[in-house]
Amino acid sequence: MATLAARALLLGARSSLSLPLRVASSLSGWPPVATADFPLPVCRGAVAPLFVNCPKRRFFVPFPFLRSPIPPRSTRENARGYRKGKWRRRPVSRKKLPKERFPELDVRICIEEELPNDPAITIIAEKLRMDVSMAAALAFSRLDNAKYETRDASVKDVDKYETVEISLLICNDDFIQKLNKDWRGEDHATDVLSMSQHIPELDLPVLMLGDIVVSVETAAQQAEERGHTLLDEIRILMVHGLLHLLGFDHEISKKAEEEMETEEEMILTTLGWKGKGLIKSTYDSHKQKFSYIFCDMDGTLLNSSSKITMRNAQALKEAISNGVRIVIVTGKSRPAVVSALEMASLAGNRGVVSESSLGVFLQVACIVPLVNRDKYGNNQALLYSLKHTVPVVAFSQDRCLTLFQHPLVDRLHETYYEPKAEIIPSVDQLLAASEIQKLLFLDTAEGISSLLRPYWSEAIKGQATVVQAVPDMLEIVPLGTSKGSGIRLLLDHLGVSENEVMAIGDGENDIEMLKLASLGVALANGSDKVKAVADVIGLSNDEDGVAEVIYKHVL
Repeated sequence: MATLAARALLLGARSSLSLPLRVASSLSGWPPVATADFPLPVCRGAVAPLFVNCPKRRFFVPFPFLRSPIPPRSTRENARGYRKGKWRRRPVSRKKLPKERFPELDVRICIEEELPNDPAITIIAEKLRMDVSMAAALAFSRLDNAKYETRDASVKDVDKYETVEISLLICNDDFIQKLNKDWRGEDHATDVLSMSQHIPELDLPVLMLGDIVVSVETAAQQAEERGHTLLDEIRILMVHGLLHLLGFDHEISKKAEEEMETEEEMILTTLGWKGKGLIKSTYDSHKQKFSYIFCDMDGTLLNSSSKITMRNAQALKEAISNGVRIVIVTGKSRPAVVSALEMASLAGNRGVVSESSLGVFLQVACIVPLVNRDKYGNNQALLYSLKHTVPVVAFSQDRCLTLFQHPLVDRLHETYYEPKAEIIPSVDQLLAASEIQKLLFLDTAEGISSLLRPYWSEAIKGQATVVQAVPDMLEIVPLGTSKGSGIRLLLDHLGVSENEVMAIGDGENDIEMLKLASLGVALANGSDKVKAVADVIGLSNDEDGVAEVIYKHVL
C-alpha cells in the first residue's frame, strides 16, 4: 500500500471479534456445535487465525484443553502411575497434543484521504475488517481442493506462510481513475481494481497478496440500481477483487468467466451476504432492457463460410418471440440479406428481414449518389478499375453493375448473396444505367491494405469515405453516410431511445454503431479498433457469438 496515498483506520491494537460456531462449522465441513459464540483474538488491526482453510483440522480454542487423570493400571498402581514397593516404575508417558500453527491473516482497511468524513463509511470500514477475513479464509480453503482449469496457480499452499497480508482501500472515482490510468493505461473510473503484490519466485514467510481498491461513488450508484445497500455492494466488489488476486480472471475466456462467477456466488451464499456476484450482476443489469438488436451481417451473424448457424438462428427466433426487434445493419444490399436469411428460415414478414422490413442497407448510401459526372469529372474510380484491371462493383438499389467479368465478382454473388453483377462495357453506359450509391473494390487482403486503401483514402479525401468490412474488399461511400447515421435516422423515425438498443458487429464500419448503442458488442474475430470501443467482447462468428450475446444480455 506504499503507493496509495491514504490514511489507515485507527483500529484497536487488540480487539475481540466473535464468529458463531455454526458458521465456522459450515465453512470447514464440521457438524454444528451447540455452544455459545467464542471470542477470537485479533491483533494488528484485523489479524485472525485461519482456522477454516485447513481441511480436517479442529477449530482453534483459546482456552487450554486438560486431559483427565490416567486411571490405575492394577491394584498395586496408584492414580499417579507408580507402583508401590521398593521398585519404582517410570512414569506413564503422556502424548502431547500437537501444536498446530495457523497462518495469520493481516487485513488492513484504509480510507482515501480525499473522501469526506462520513460516519457511514467509517462504520462500513469497521465491518469490512471481519468481512475480508471471512471471505479470504473461505476462498483459501478451496484453492488446494477445487479443480480449476483457468486459475493462475501462483498463489498456493497458503498454510506454509506465517502471515497473509491483504489491504482494502475505499476511495472516490477520481482516485481510482488515476490508478487505472497509471497502472492499466485506461483513463476512466471503475468500480473495483485489484493490484497484486505476490511474487512467486521469492521464498518469504509472508504472503503479500495485494491491494483491493473500491470506488465508493460507483459502488453507491450500483447499489441503488441493484436494490441493495452500499455495504452489500462493497462486499460484492471486495469478493470480485479478492478472486482476481488469487489468480481468477473472467476476461480471458468463457470458461474462466464461468469459474470466477461460480466462486463469487459460492462465497456470497456461504457467508449469507446479499446480492449476486459482480459478473452475474453486470449481465443481469443489461437483460430485459433492450427492445432492439442492431446486427451486422458479414463477420458477425454470418460465419466464415457466410452461413447462419442453427444456434444463431434459434437465438434470433427466441428474441423475436420475446418482443425484441432484430434490425440488420449492413453494407450489403437488401436482396443479399434476404437470400442469406432465407437459408435459415429467417426471411419473410414474421422473420428478421423482408422486402419491406426495417433495416440499414448499403451503409444507407442511397441518401447521396456517390458517382456522378459533375463531381468526379472523368470518374476516376471506374477508370482506375479499367486501367489496372482491378474489379469494382457499383451498387444501385437492388442492382450490381461492373465493367468486366472477374472471378472475384462472381464470388460476390455466389458466396455473399449479392445480386449477380451486370456487365456494362463502358464507363459512360454504366453511369447512364442508374444512380450509384456505393462502389466496392475487390482484391486480395494484401492488395487492399498496401495499395488500394492508401491510394483511395488520399484520392477522395473530403469527397467520399473509405470503409472496410472484410479484409479483401474496400468500400467507397458518400461523405456523411454510415451505419451510425442510418441508425440515427431509423431511431428518429421510430421514436426509440439509444438506451433500448444493443448493437453487435466486428468491422471498422461498425464502430459508430457500437458507440451509439446502449450496449456495443464486438465479436472476438473483430478488428482491434472495433474492440477498443466495445462495451463487451463476445465469442467469434465461428463460435455462435451472436447467440451467446443474445442469451447473456437479452434472454
